[in-house]
Amino acid sequence: MLSLEDYPVIFEQHVDWGDMDALGHVNNVVYYRYMENARIYFIDQLQLRRSDISTVIASNQCKYLSPTIYPDQLKIGVRVEEMRNSALRMSYLLYSTEQQRVVAVGEAVQVMLDKHTGHKTLIPSELKQSILELHQNLL
Repeated sequence: MLSLEDYPVIFEQHVDWGDMDALGHVNNVVYYRYMENARIYFIDQLQLRRSDISTVIASNQCKYLSPTIYPDQLKIGVRVEEMRNSALRMSYLLYSTEQQRVVAVGEAVQVMLDKHTGHKTLIPSELKQSILELHQNLL
């Protein structure tokens, strides 16, 4: 299994009391919000929101490895696993600082859209280059 050192971007996520469900652990749906927060942080590192490109999630998944409870601080690693013509397949590693282990892993396919037309578009070459540069220390 990969570790945080294998991810170019690390996002820190506080676990809030309200993230837990009646069973006393973080609700499974909340992990998707955590990954979304990490994805937006990643996108901000690339300054993608300042371009003419928007994104939409085509698919996502999460594998839960250990329950997480309040209070905890997660470190979420984000990386691009695959660049397609108009989509990125991204992976996430959620590490609990309280438990000192990985508590979940996830994946999402993010499709590029033209902000003006709302139609699928190719990943701009500048964005591809920025992603490669961000990941260069891991290759």
